[in-house]
Amino acid sequence: MSWPLRVLHVHAGNLYGGIETILVTLVRCGALEPRLSHDFALCFDGRLADELRGAEAPVHALGAVRASRPWTVLRARARLRAVLAVGKFDVVIFHSAWSHALLAAAVPSPRPAVVFWLHGAIVEPGLLDQLARRARRPRLVIANSAYTLATAGALFRAARAEVFHQPLARPAEDTGSPARRELIRAEFGASVGDVVILHAGRMEAWKGHGDLLDALARIGDAAPWTCWFAGGAQRPSEARYAAALRARAAHLGLAQRVRFLGERRDLARVIAAADLYCQPNSAPEPFGNVFIEAMYAGLPVVTAAAGGPAEIVDETCGILTPLGNGAALEAALRSLLADAGRRRALGRGGPPRARQLCDPARQLAALATLLESAAGPVEPSPRQSLA
Repeated sequence: MSWPLRVLHVHAGNLYGGIETILVTLVRCGALEPRLSHDFALCFDGRLADELRGAEAPVHALGAVRASRPWTVLRARARLRAVLAVGKFDVVIFHSAWSHALLAAAVPSPRPAVVFWLHGAIVEPGLLDQLARRARRPRLVIANSAYTLATAGALFRAARAEVFHQPLARPAEDTGSPARRELIRAEFGASVGDVVILHAGRMEAWKGHGDLLDALARIGDAAPWTCWFAGGAQRPSEARYAAALRARAAHLGLAQRVRFLGERRDLARVIAAADLYCQPNSAPEPFGNVFIEAMYAGLPVVTAAAGGPAEIVDETCGILTPLGNGAALEAALRSLLADAGRRRALGRGGPPRARQLCDPARQLAALATLLESAAGPVEPSPRQSLA
């Protein structure tokens, strides 16, 4: 084998969240690491495919797959075999138990090397996890946090596993002048002098939207604040949850101070106009890209001391509260709402902490080293400069 290492990422592609952000980052920051070449095999067209194509990444369509319709699985496996035969890939990375369980059988042995990127903790293995365990065993499992790594054995007991913090770039979005920032804030309902609290995440109850609303209801008019919830429903259950949140905000008398912004493709712009980021998860988060994005933007972070966020956020950039402790959450918010100096100090600690964990150049180099170890030794191509 020779550099660059040819990598094929296999993923569903029908949703958009943290995993999809990472895949797009691999392409947009790809020039920082010429030892890697990235292709993508997706089962569904959607926002992820659009953004990858927009970044001029090769995207291979496998066709819509439903586990309940075996012929769609067989068709996708055949298309994946064809992609592998033409592409001469060195590594195939599966990004979910779903894709690994249904499609890993299409990858010939012993090459290309199979790698599993574990983005979520395996707390209670489900049917797809069990099927993935029976599929081809990966040479390497990449876990996005130490918390996630500790659960990897539930999926692939004998596989080598390593913690790897994904590369995440500092957003290029900037609000520009103070006047421009105030215009953005006014657009989303913030008054001059308000402290804007942002929560950005999937519409799922464990993300802590309700706990944040309850804490803000107790704070009430003790401080000038506005809260923005960014994130759209991608499943029927999420749409029902989002509707229930709106009703809860109205019941608590917060409707005039809480804004539901829906799915945002300009999230960097929204983050840059906020004052602090709060996501009080009621269950451990595997990692949490949005915490890194908020820290890059200089926002102090308030979240629960559990899972990946407990490894991301430290005393230099935010406040960790005990999981499920509403009183501690309220106290943390009150302290930051009342103390602009502390907000600024914690905000200054965010960018260096984010770079320490997820600097794209360093983390892409680390990824190249990990994938080389899975694929076997590679020699530089005489046509490829690595300078």
